[in-house]
Amino acid sequence: MPALDGMRVLDMTQYEAGTACTQALAWLGADVVKVERPEVGDPARGAFNSSIDSEYFVNWNSNKRSVTVDLQKAEGRQLLLDMVPHYEVFIENYGPGVIEKMNLGYDVMKAVNPSIIYARIKGFGTSGPYANFKCYDMVAQAAAGAFSITGEPDGPPMRPGPTTGDCGTGVQMALNITAAYVEKQRTGEGQLIELSMQEAMTYYLRTAVSQTQWGTKATPRTGNGTAAAVNLYPCEPGGPNDYVFIMAVTPPMWKALCSAINRPDLLTDPRFAKGADRRANSSALKAEISTWTQARDKHEAMRILGEADVPASAVMDTADLFTDPHLAERGFIHSLDHPTHGSIRLLGWPARMSRSEVPIEPAPLLGQHSREVVAGDLGLSEADIDALVDQGVIGSEN
Repeated sequence: MPALDGMRVLDMTQYEAGTACTQALAWLGADVVKVERPEVGDPARGAFNSSIDSEYFVNWNSNKRSVTVDLQKAEGRQLLLDMVPHYEVFIENYGPGVIEKMNLGYDVMKAVNPSIIYARIKGFGTSGPYANFKCYDMVAQAAAGAFSITGEPDGPPMRPGPTTGDCGTGVQMALNITAAYVEKQRTGEGQLIELSMQEAMTYYLRTAVSQTQWGTKATPRTGNGTAAAVNLYPCEPGGPNDYVFIMAVTPPMWKALCSAINRPDLLTDPRFAKGADRRANSSALKAEISTWTQARDKHEAMRILGEADVPASAVMDTADLFTDPHLAERGFIHSLDHPTHGSIRLLGWPARMSRSEVPIEPAPLLGQHSREVVAGDLGLSEADIDALVDQGVIGSEN
């Protein structure tokens, strides 16, 4: 049985921070019903100039059901409120003030479902000087310090690659919702959960913050490493991602590295005898190690170093992930049939639970489940549902 079997989530999220949260809950077995605008849906459906159901949307909305409701109509808003008592969780991540304009705040939801768990993701939270500021992933990352520690020491701050401000916040919210759900099983009480993307992002900077002398100085940028044996090395054939990252941080790892690259002479070279010497002569040492890495491709370099107990990895690009033999053998790459895109491949949920595996299902089409959800939640007849569709209160599959 899925771990979260029985949890029902009314999902009014868009783009990534909220959708990452509800996808995590869905992958753990919750019944997630995504409420979208008729004809338009989650704006992420059209991301990156996609005409319909973008790869971005599909990657963040597996295992959900889609219902379209026109919340600008009084009948649509009432329909949503009629659905609320059938759910344990409501979640939204609209911009500042949007949910208030809809008059769908916590007090309104609690009035129709006293034990509702009401979750909100905001860029800067709902209080404080920045509360009304609009926010996206990289804005949150800049506000949390991530730009300041990314880049070369003598260069400007740099935008990080991963969208941790969004999806990292979403996973934190999923954890908090699950905790509130466990408490609700004991007490019968729901609660309001608010998460600021700026504050959530600082969780991923704890190691960097640990170098601030308790907030008295900024952590410096270190590029790809601070020592020659902790760095990025070029590999054959010299493409933009043909590199291996090596992190030999202890004396035994240093010895193992020298052995793996067949350079025992480096151990007795006075330039590299001690850690301080290697740091002082880091450019020379990097050149010596690079001679070995440039003679082989990144995957071979990773295999040789890994088998020699040297922490190292090929710099996988995002396409490499889909052909990585390790991920394939572990069943992390999933092949699915999607109604719009046909055969697709998706990366899976990283946790493996021996009793609670949930198969991955493709993201829903817009409004795909409107009829079944409304009928199941409210017991409406086909004629009643047809009337709602005719009035534009709900939509059918597009």
